[in-house]
Amino acid sequence: MLKTEKNLHNRRKLFATHPLGPTLCLLAPLLFLACPKSNPPESSNVGVAVRPSSESAVVPGAVGFNGERAMDHVRKQVEIGPRIPGSAGLAKTREYIVNELKAYGLAVFTDEFVVSTPVGEKKMVNITAEIPGESKDAIIIASHYDTKYYKDMHFVGANDPGSSVGTLLELGRVLASSKQKPKFTCWLVFFDGEESFCEGWDDCGKPGAPDNTYGSRHYVTQLGSKNELARVRALILMDIMGYKNLELGRDTMSTKWLQDILWQTARELGYGSVFVDRPEGIGGDDHEPFLRAGIDSVDLIQLNGYPYWHKADDTLDKVSPRSMKIVGEVIAASLPRVEKRLLSKTK
Repeated sequence: MLKTEKNLHNRRKLFATHPLGPTLCLLAPLLFLACPKSNPPESSNVGVAVRPSSESAVVPGAVGFNGERAMDHVRKQVEIGPRIPGSAGLAKTREYIVNELKAYGLAVFTDEFVVSTPVGEKKMVNITAEIPGESKDAIIIASHYDTKYYKDMHFVGANDPGSSVGTLLELGRVLASSKQKPKFTCWLVFFDGEESFCEGWDDCGKPGAPDNTYGSRHYVTQLGSKNELARVRALILMDIMGYKNLELGRDTMSTKWLQDILWQTARELGYGSVFVDRPEGIGGDDHEPFLRAGIDSVDLIQLNGYPYWHKADDTLDKVSPRSMKIVGEVIAASLPRVEKRLLSKTK
């Protein structure tokens, strides 16, 4: 989520990072169930079509994604205030996330690490919740949970990253409630340190050490050190996806087959006016380290078209429970199709 106008089209540098020891998990087939960036233009209002009946997307008895619950998670984050890596605000947010995940009955793991940044050494903590599947191979659904550092701005990041964190938490509740074991194991991952400390995404980066994506790079590095990269079969990343005028273009860096499944599922659910067929150039995000490590990945993000990106008025009134519900439902309904595709592919 970070690039100023002068870095608009610069691409973020990727690095590999860490996973937690246990198995990752591919999400169960449920119905219901971002932030590198370039300079966003004005967004257009996007209507939401009525969802038609789609037997292929419906799972009998599935717990429904509740947009108001997701909105409440966003509200809690905004009430905490800025959530900068290493701050008391982010520690409080982390405690909230962990407690919510545990309340759903999920096993939760935290991974603390220290990184060197342009403003000194910072302690960061990634969070992973696990949903065991039939296979130890995994699908990751992720969001970063830190806000951009500003010295002279009270930035609460309601959409960036409040909405993706709220959506991921509600997805955790829905998936944990499923009585059907998924084919793959699933990790719900909350990355620390996605945002840069300098104003622009590339302002303070050094070769091999960009000032961004600290948590995701660490995550991939840890996966590699444990010889578990091959177990992670796909990553679905959310970032800046809760705007009331939601329109998600196709991130030009994402894996096409994975993106195609999500966009096709969205059309079948009546959300074709939200998941649109136009390119979305973002310049980098937490999926980059995974792509560089050979892991198929997709980023769901509305950077271009969100006029409040990295501004003081990225506030609660910009976020919509319905937008989060749309994204949550599309992800959940896409999971069985992602599983099927992965099962058909040889490693």
